[in-house]
Amino acid sequence: MLPILARYRVLYEQTTIPLGRICMRLGLSPDMLTLISLALGGVAAYVTAQGAFLWGIFFILAMGAADMLDGATARAGGTSTPFGTVFDHTVDRYAEFLLILGIMLSGAVAPGWAMFSLVGMLMASYVRARAESTGLVASCNVGFAGRQEKLGLLVLGMLLQPFFPALGLLQWATIVVGVLSHITAIQRLLYTRRVILESMVPGK
Repeated sequence: MLPILARYRVLYEQTTIPLGRICMRLGLSPDMLTLISLALGGVAAYVTAQGAFLWGIFFILAMGAADMLDGATARAGGTSTPFGTVFDHTVDRYAEFLLILGIMLSGAVAPGWAMFSLVGMLMASYVRARAESTGLVASCNVGFAGRQEKLGLLVLGMLLQPFFPALGLLQWATIVVGVLSHITAIQRLLYTRRVILESMVPGK
């Protein structure tokens, strides 16, 4: 089972190439855009920690745009490299950490639930990375929720939190992200086990 948004990845990659060409003309490299996305993630975390959730959403969306453009620029220029992929994924994990930290420091989410969510997000990414590093699993981008779905849920919680503070909707969104992340990690682990066992069957 692919994450919902991952099912449209081919279309997304094709339609964003023109944006990548624009970035190239502006002199922006994929690595520069990756670092810009990290900086925007840090700003998003800071304003979120201050309780400015709507500004936090704005900078999260800006972070997502920069993250999208780094890949588009690499594809447009044919400069995609294995290291660039590792660098991009590493920066994504730091951005997720900063965002969850900002949410926790805002006081809207209990530290325990923030850690529960953060560990789930990191483990889902870790299992995928380890699975694909074996060389036996071409892609382990499976499970209920990918990065985009998780960020979308957090953004929804941040959007609703200022209007219904008594309901603790941001905390509930964080809990849901954590649950989905842990389930996704297990799904990826089981998928990896199946693919590796199948690869060991004689004749395959």
